[in-house]
Amino acid sequence: MMLDDDNLRDSVTFNVSDEELIEPVDIEWDVTAARDTIPTSAHRIRRATAARSQMATTDRTRITKPSPIVEDEQGQLRARQGISREVVSELSKIKGEPDWMAEKRLKALEIFERKPVPTWGPDLSGLNLDDLVLYSPPTAGRFDSWDDVPAEMKQTYEDLGIPQAEREHLAGVVGVWRQEPVYEGLKEEYAKQGILFCSMDTAVTEYPELVQKYFMNKCVPAQDNKFSALHGAVWSGGAFCYIPKGVKCDLPLQSYFRMEGAGEGTFEHTLIVADEGSEVNYIEGCTAQTYSVNSMHSAVVEIFVHEGAKARYTTVQNWSKDVYNLNTKRAVVDANGTVEWVGGSMGAKYVMLYPGSFLMGEGARADHLNVGVAGKGVHKDTGAKVVHLAPNTTSNILAKSISKDGGIMGYRGLVKMGANSQGSKSRVQCDGLMMDGESKSDTWPDIQIQNPHVTVAHEATVGRISDDQLFYMGSRGFTEDEAAAMIVNGFIEPVTKELPMEYAVELNRLIQLEMVGSIG
Repeated sequence: MMLDDDNLRDSVTFNVSDEELIEPVDIEWDVTAARDTIPTSAHRIRRATAARSQMATTDRTRITKPSPIVEDEQGQLRARQGISREVVSELSKIKGEPDWMAEKRLKALEIFERKPVPTWGPDLSGLNLDDLVLYSPPTAGRFDSWDDVPAEMKQTYEDLGIPQAEREHLAGVVGVWRQEPVYEGLKEEYAKQGILFCSMDTAVTEYPELVQKYFMNKCVPAQDNKFSALHGAVWSGGAFCYIPKGVKCDLPLQSYFRMEGAGEGTFEHTLIVADEGSEVNYIEGCTAQTYSVNSMHSAVVEIFVHEGAKARYTTVQNWSKDVYNLNTKRAVVDANGTVEWVGGSMGAKYVMLYPGSFLMGEGARADHLNVGVAGKGVHKDTGAKVVHLAPNTTSNILAKSISKDGGIMGYRGLVKMGANSQGSKSRVQCDGLMMDGESKSDTWPDIQIQNPHVTVAHEATVGRISDDQLFYMGSRGFTEDEAAAMIVNGFIEPVTKELPMEYAVELNRLIQLEMVGSIG
């Protein structure tokens, strides 16, 4: 039975069918032949760039008029506001996608039109999709050298430190500008091991069998919720990562998504497949310019961790205060596999985000660590969901939240122990820190146990910085702002210590900026 939004409001369960919850996910298949014919990274990207250059010219001549996607005075393709069947079809044509993806988009659009907007969580009544541009056609090509990236884009990425990080301590980088990939790079020694790392758009055309097998089927189907359906219809950009059997990628792979336009929606799709016995550490960064009109970010992340594999997904998001951040992120974990979610959420206007893990095989494990900050006018409804469907599985959830200046932070979580979960263990810890009397911190835990032979623990605390703490720090020469920053850094330390050094430093810096003037 498909769970509707009323069910979700009451029980906070996954919006997937019971059959999908209990059936094994069959994702075994032979990719040997595909790997044997994989071109080098440089050759693949040059070929894809040339093909898209030719495709863009061809597509402009075949778009019939009137079209929802037209050219501006400079001859650049641009899109009108809102969503329709015509917009989705033209989007797919511009990208030169295979028929199966075009059909999948249209099917997702039909589901989106039937699904109601969620009425639980933040108030989404101010989000009008007819006012947003949900897809902006590319204004640049796709490159495998930073020297070829247009100057404005390159400078932004340089300011963010992405090219330098790639040279020093990353195995590869995918850069997405607005809604289109502009840079794809994978170091040669990792490409030789059979690792695939490129934009999602490239993967659809270069590795269609892999993508078709995993893309929005069992992990995050379009029917999961209204915004996953919208994503399925208009997704663009994102990253694709495949790690072959037994390969351990010893340096992180990173994607950086930049929202650049006002009144736009961005819908990047991340698909990570860690084959048996492999390991991967994937890092994702997201930022947006500040505008006075609403924008929307609705990403989907799908992670498949095969038997004995390990995947870590790390993200630090720093959105402007006009962004509706409505994401769906989920992992499917086979026997003895491990998935780790580490996240820092800064900025945005309204957030709904609940990374989920399906522990499908015996000995599977999921660790969720997250910290979020809500300031004035911000409402974040976040959490984690873990479904234990096999014996001797383990999950740990640690959620840290900070609210100030009337901001609202909420933890909405699910731990489900299925009928076959004997010997499984789960621990949930939610800690909220309120900086003043106006702010709010809520917790809605949902624990469902269908097997008596399991162990589940839930702990929640909420509090304020005490006058005694501030007095003590003041006696040591610290100002109130400095004292608050030090206390907050200690509060979030269990999460930041799991971040790569440069991300931990950046997150601490962002939180310190948020804390200025927070003691009242």
